[in-house]
Amino acid sequence: MSVRSALDTQIHILLPSPEATATFAATLAPALKPGDVVLLEGPIGAGKTHFARALIQARLAKAGAPPEDIPSPTFTLIQTYQAGPDEIWHADLYRLTQPDEIAELGLEDAFETAICLVEWPDRLGPFAPANALVLSLRTEADTEVRHATLTIPDTLQKRLAPIIGRFS
Repeated sequence: MSVRSALDTQIHILLPSPEATATFAATLAPALKPGDVVLLEGPIGAGKTHFARALIQARLAKAGAPPEDIPSPTFTLIQTYQAGPDEIWHADLYRLTQPDEIAELGLEDAFETAICLVEWPDRLGPFAPANALVLSLRTEADTEVRHATLTIPDTLQKRLAPIIGRFS
């Protein structure tokens, strides 16, 4: 991952159920704009794809688009969606072995022009945007409870503060 700024803020949120995770994603969705990148960290089963699906569905609904099936991009690596004028890229980099493979996917350009949700961002290596919102998810053993840690870059703090404040 890229070096984070001392001005970044870390916030911890308890998400007691999958529904709470989806609600958090749907609440965050309208605040994102093209050029925003959300790096989704956590082990398999932590809720990264669940979060991304809920966020994408919320953006599609806001744009008046019908609900879509949001498959995991584990095998396709990238899925794109059009939510009104905004493009959303959902990437799952689990199968990548070298950061150089990022260039082939077109992610660097998408980081500038689309809303990007990236699972397994450790695979980005030096290509990880320094101004990305990082959402780290972990589960509690034998429960559906998720612990979310957000690292919010200083460039996004003012815009995201009202939303994050509802959950922290």
